[in-house]
Amino acid sequence: MPQGGDILPVIEGIMIERIKQSTIKITTRSVKILIDPFEAPGDPVDLILITHNHYDHCDKECIEKVRKKDTVIIGSETCPREIDGIEIMKPNETREIHGVRIESVHAYNLNKPFHRKGECLGYVINIEGKRVYHAGDTDRIPEMKALGDIDIAMLPVGGKYTMDADEAAAAVNEDIKPKVAIPMHYGDVVGSSADAYRFKDLCETEVVIL
Repeated sequence: MPQGGDILPVIEGIMIERIKQSTIKITTRSVKILIDPFEAPGDPVDLILITHNHYDHCDKECIEKVRKKDTVIIGSETCPREIDGIEIMKPNETREIHGVRIESVHAYNLNKPFHRKGECLGYVINIEGKRVYHAGDTDRIPEMKALGDIDIAMLPVGGKYTMDADEAAAAVNEDIKPKVAIPMHYGDVVGSSADAYRFKDLCETEVVIL
């Protein structure tokens, strides 16, 4: 059963690694991006994207291990200001960093109290001619229908704090319709590999479990 830490060249030129939970590392020939740092190895990266301030998405010790002098750190409004140099984004903003276009999008719960609208982010990363979506901690929300063409979508499937496997599969099949889907946010704080495999069984697109 996948436990995180595997690396897969999902689309030519883009390497994706799920380290654990929602911690994702994206590597190309020119840039390294770490999303939602949590107990990640100390390999330096060029860009850190943080969806919100919960400890399993914003591990300050991990951030200090992987940042370089010129590493750019982007986070939501909930992220601690004591992270030196952090730049705050709100939903529906765009930044160009190290030749990568970053779009911030909404991520929130509909009927749960954990992630309120406007406080957390998802990201659409335009890289190597592809659009890669990291949903953050979210339910299936109406804004997913407006994401546009997505090549790779990474979605939480563990339930409780986010959507579960069934809801995530519905978002893939009916709202986002990516070329490739990757389940995340399971196996540590909540959920298990069974959630990832249920998601795969329900999806109508290619699913890669890392």
